[in-house]
Amino acid sequence: QLQLVASGGALVQPGGSLRLSCAASGSSLDHYAIGWFRQAPGKEREFVSAIGWDGGSTLYADSVKGRFTISRDNAKNTVYLQMNSLKPEDTAVYYCAARTGNFPYTSGVSYRYWGQGTQVTVSS
Repeated sequence: QLQLVASGGALVQPGGSLRLSCAASGSSLDHYAIGWFRQAPGKEREFVSAIGWDGGSTLYADSVKGRFTISRDNAKNTVYLQMNSLKPEDTAVYYCAARTGNFPYTSGVSYRYWGQGTQVTVSS
């Protein structure tokens, strides 16, 4: 059974950077596309970014394009989300999720396995 653990969330000032990690256990990530989603208080969960199992396909929400970069290291069974130029509106709990197959979907319902979430707060 695949298990995911998201980490790296913190309090950061506007304009700052964070790198989130999504570490897998119980199975290799080699055959899973991974997505990052976030949910702010009082708002619905929204798609942030996703990557195919070989790293060749990536998707980004318009709100994070040019600021966030998703990557993966299958040897370490980990996917990363580098977040730069953070804004207060990036404040949310960030979740990673996995789906079998190479194509990185933007819809959360396409993902079967979910991590527990890590809090990102952007504030001065």
